Amino acid sequence: MKNSAIPVVDELKSTTWQEELGQAVSSVHELYEILGLDCTKIHTPKSFGLKVPRAFVRKMKQGDLNDPLLLQVLPDTQETIAMAGYSNDPLLEHEHNPIKGLLHKYKSRVLITTTGACAVHCRYCFRQHFDYQANMPTAAQMGEIGSYIAACDDIDEVIFSGGDPLSLSHRRLALWFEMINALPNIKTIRIHTRLPVVLPSRVDDALLTLLKNSPKNIVMVLHINHANEIDTVLQDKCQALKQAGITLLNQTVLLKSVNDDVDTLCKLSHALFGVGVLPYYLHVLDKVQGAAHFDVPIARVVEIYWQMLERLSGYLVPKLVQELPNKPYKTPVNLYRE
Repeated sequence: MKNSAIPVVDELKSTTWQEELGQAVSSVHELYEILGLDCTKIHTPKSFGLKVPRAFVRKMKQGDLNDPLLLQVLPDTQETIAMAGYSNDPLLEHEHNPIKGLLHKYKSRVLITTTGACAVHCRYCFRQHFDYQANMPTAAQMGEIGSYIAACDDIDEVIFSGGDPLSLSHRRLALWFEMINALPNIKTIRIHTRLPVVLPSRVDDALLTLLKNSPKNIVMVLHINHANEIDTVLQDKCQALKQAGITLLNQTVLLKSVNDDVDTLCKLSHALFGVGVLPYYLHVLDKVQGAAHFDVPIARVVEIYWQMLERLSGYLVPKLVQELPNKPYKTPVNLYRE
């Protein structure tokens, strides 16, 4: 379904996606200069620094320090304030890490941390403190992961995550597909990714062929928080993915000053559906240390969601959930709390 109301953002055409990723903005000063912003308020973190592809920067509004896309990636001094109730491992993932590179929290599915790399550093990322060095499986350890999955009859879905699995080279990604494709108990491969949004050139012919040729059901969960992230370039990439037989879903994180109002979220749901993506999850922020300034009070979350239910058709309303430590499922938020 074409959506003529969304703006056009041109892709870089003279470089490969790997070269474009290598040219991502990593200097706060440079980002300010590109956007024509005053450089007097700059925070440069010692770890988990700025990283944002230029394709995503081009979607930001010039001269607007409160642009909702900019706020998602711009380091802020508030990140340095230690807050009670926030931690480096808010979901206690280390307790569900039976072997290197594998998280097994939910009965029927496992998550593989295929890489620690991302194309963009979102400031609210719940894995920004994750020990990827201790959890990056080598090529030799892929077999161990395959053996673990094959031995668990209850597992029928594998989630490629990270980091962002689409930041892997085609060769490395193909190895993961080859291994999982060979497991008879697996029905679905799910890919959680932000790359088609921030680096749309990643959706190239080689990736589409790899996905199309898999005998498994392929579900791609995009991560889009604001309608301004959706343009005709992404629309075309979503269309190509759908033509390859991929089911497209989206998850959104509720973020203060970015999307914490009903108008913004309703516009997002309509924009997603307009490019063939179904709203899937609306997440309450995971309480990761450094992201407290994005948190939205739960009473406000519930208020916004009731307003969404009133204004949107049911298929446009994502599930409102929060992920809690040691729960074997995503926990629906209680809409009837006082």
